[in-house]
Amino acid sequence: MAPFAALRVTMPSAITFPWMSSTARRWAYLSLILAACGDPPPPAPVVELRPTSDTVSTGYAEIADAAWLGGDRWAVVAPLDVTVGVVSLDARQVAPLGGEGTKEIRNPSTVFVVRDTLYVSDWGLRRVSLWTRDGRLARSVPAPDRTRGALPEARDDAGRWYLELKPAPGPDGSGNRDSAVVAAADPGFRRLDTVAQLAPLDLAEVAGDAGRRFEPRALSGGDRWGVLPDGSLWVARVYKNRVDWRAPDGSWDEGDPLPDRVLEVTQYDRELFYRKFPPELRSTAEQLPFAAVKPPFEAGLVSPAGTVWLEKSRAPADSSRRYHEVDRAGRLVREARVPGTGRIVALSADRALVAERVADGTRFIGFTIPATNTRSTSGGAQ
Repeated sequence: MAPFAALRVTMPSAITFPWMSSTARRWAYLSLILAACGDPPPPAPVVELRPTSDTVSTGYAEIADAAWLGGDRWAVVAPLDVTVGVVSLDARQVAPLGGEGTKEIRNPSTVFVVRDTLYVSDWGLRRVSLWTRDGRLARSVPAPDRTRGALPEARDDAGRWYLELKPAPGPDGSGNRDSAVVAAADPGFRRLDTVAQLAPLDLAEVAGDAGRRFEPRALSGGDRWGVLPDGSLWVARVYKNRVDWRAPDGSWDEGDPLPDRVLEVTQYDRELFYRKFPPELRSTAEQLPFAAVKPPFEAGLVSPAGTVWLEKSRAPADSSRRYHEVDRAGRLVREARVPGTGRIVALSADRALVAERVADGTRFIGFTIPATNTRSTSGGAQ
């Protein structure tokens, strides 16, 4: 199958108001659909996650990804600190993977664990390195030329790699109107097969010194995906606000629409976005187009039980961060809430690793996850 098949999204003209962005029009369309469907489903059970006394303070400026190593140990990607840290909550310690000053890690982007192996994708070294759980480098796999620099983000028990291939943007960015795809590769990267298409970016045409070009709207969101050990693939659809599942045999099951608030992008949200840029780039960031409304979710991660946790968009006044736990049938199991400003970066069987930004870096906190003994909103015991 060709890895780049265009996916266009069109909306009925009856609701495409000229003053609305494409994202806002999609949400307006979705709202009309939901309003026509009769009574809404019962609300999901809500659980409050409670912090434990296990915390680790670090100087890491940002956490891009994380994975559970077993027990109380976690691997975390700190891209601005060009390191992968190994966090031990019980011992309240953190150590760099490979040791201080290692040359085996340069610009890590993602980590994932398959069986007893930790995989680190490193765009600086253009490779995926394989590590034992106790931190020893086993071997590395160079990035294949045919993926144009894209590195694997997952692997299943059969040894197949999974990675996201983005369309070529072109000189004016118009290529981004096509969809990215999730591709699966054999262990030797001899063959690439498209296994999922993702929603195209929400773009705006802007004028600049170099002419007119298409730029993604800031805070517009995008599809999220992941792979289970048996090769099952999940895709969280940002515009349809649901989790779809692809079975190892290639068949798809559509998930239930998830209940969410429609949150406007406020000036406060813009200010928070601008703060991520150094002062010399602030004026450039202020020229970026913004989405009119926030996406229903900002991130997604999977638990050892195979459920998907979607990090929901947050309003400025919210005192906790919300997560929807979705089962392998695409049904909402429960809503989990984490008090404060921290966000979950990885899950174990009974704990969530929460990364909280503090004045001098990042603090990691272990939160207890209650056992699932609720019912999904579609019915059926969980």
